[in-house]
Amino acid sequence: MSCQLSCNLYSYGAADDSVLSHLSALGLRLVEIGAPAPADVSATRDRLARFGLRAATVMGHCPVAEADVVERFRPAAEAAVALGAGIVFVSVQAGETPLALVYERLRAVGDLAAEHGLHVAMETHPDLCANGAQMAQTMTAIDHSAVGINFDTANISYYNQDADAIAELRQALPWVVSVHLKDTMGGFHEHNFPTLGQGIVDYPTLFELLGERGFVGPYTMELEGVAGEQLNAAQRAQRVADSVAYLRSRGLVPRWPEA
Repeated sequence: MSCQLSCNLYSYGAADDSVLSHLSALGLRLVEIGAPAPADVSATRDRLARFGLRAATVMGHCPVAEADVVERFRPAAEAAVALGAGIVFVSVQAGETPLALVYERLRAVGDLAAEHGLHVAMETHPDLCANGAQMAQTMTAIDHSAVGINFDTANISYYNQDADAIAELRQALPWVVSVHLKDTMGGFHEHNFPTLGQGIVDYPTLFELLGERGFVGPYTMELEGVAGEQLNAAQRAQRVADSVAYLRSRGLVPRWPEA
């Protein structure tokens, strides 16, 4: 099964043309980007296309504490459609908002996403999706086909003590619509996210479980690095290249080129 490998442009710490050129040279065709302003959508699409790239995932806002959350989400949904992306990635926190109201508002967001042929991918963040049990509870309560999970392989350890990403994935598996590939040394609240393959995440088993479910991606590299390190642009690019090489060496993603 051919998997779709993508890259969050912030893995490079920048998003200039040299970054897009590097990704293209690596054979990637998909990226994750922040939703551009409406006036910038066309230029963003054309700029990506010059390097043979397109957006797979657009990062948007979903402030469920606000009554107008659907309208606040709408620009990202419209940008995703215009860019050819199928997923809007969001971080959602309920905070003091009653959960029944949060679920109702997320269903309304899901309705808008479905109208546009999109999925909403809720990040592996507190206080709704910090671990597999929370994810399952939240998804069951929302019960909307267009609202799912972005499973972050390192955030599981960051937000939960002594957690195992594979065990948590098994609980969330039916709802995963996108994945962030981010390695970790396993520390609770420890910002230590090295090159893929250098941490503790069991990527072969992760790909196997998701593949058995029929999931092909996007698998988006989100390489946030290590707290305190001072990498230059070339070193950041090398981390991306080394991460791609690791995934290909294990046969987890196509070697060359991406479809």
